[in-house]
Amino acid sequence: MIRCPEPLLAMVKVGEKHQPLGREIPIIVLQPEQLNFLINNEPFQNSLPGFLKRTKDFFVFGCTVGLRVSDMKALKKSNLEIADNNWYLKVHSKKTGKFTKIKLPEYAIDIIKRNQNRSTFLFPPKSNVNLNKHIQTIMAMAGWDHTFTKTRMRRDKPVEIYKNAQKREHYRFCDLVTTHTMRRTAITTLLSLGIDEPSVRKISGHAPGSVEFYKYVKFHQQNLDEKTDLAFEKLTKMS
Repeated sequence: MIRCPEPLLAMVKVGEKHQPLGREIPIIVLQPEQLNFLINNEPFQNSLPGFLKRTKDFFVFGCTVGLRVSDMKALKKSNLEIADNNWYLKVHSKKTGKFTKIKLPEYAIDIIKRNQNRSTFLFPPKSNVNLNKHIQTIMAMAGWDHTFTKTRMRRDKPVEIYKNAQKREHYRFCDLVTTHTMRRTAITTLLSLGIDEPSVRKISGHAPGSVEFYKYVKFHQQNLDEKTDLAFEKLTKMS
């Protein structure tokens, strides 16, 4: 079972003003090891019923290409381009109007082939509510059900937010993974694997200077700082 750290907090900005500390928003993402598990673990894949296999395919594909959920659900076979045995996904974002062309890895091509049907769409239609329920079920089945302390800063102090306030029941990590996690995971994964910021921004369709994109960069740097601290701590304790 793969554990992942609690997400770090990043500031977001509305207009020209930063939101106050009380409005800091945690970024929920899968770590690369978790995404690798969903891609490659065949026993886990075989343990899922058909409808969860299809949901997992949709989720993994979204964690790869970094599209907004609305653009993901609108993908059609006409968005695919095959040239010299390479598969590309071509998308015009509904929200920004930006054009993105992404070369697909082998596992993403396999996902497309597994989900081929008579429809013009790449993936079967499903409501966001059902998608989120099914995604959270998959996360729980993967064993990512550890307690997650969700907080908000109020008057410069962290205040815990409970799933059930009366019972003081904390959230689990799997409870917080949704369709929005796909895009966030794709961006932070590419950054953590060493892809430069302009290239990742081009893939994700963010404009230069995007505040939204900046919070992912900040999250990645904070995550990197934590790993660096741990590495040097181990180094200093070596005999």
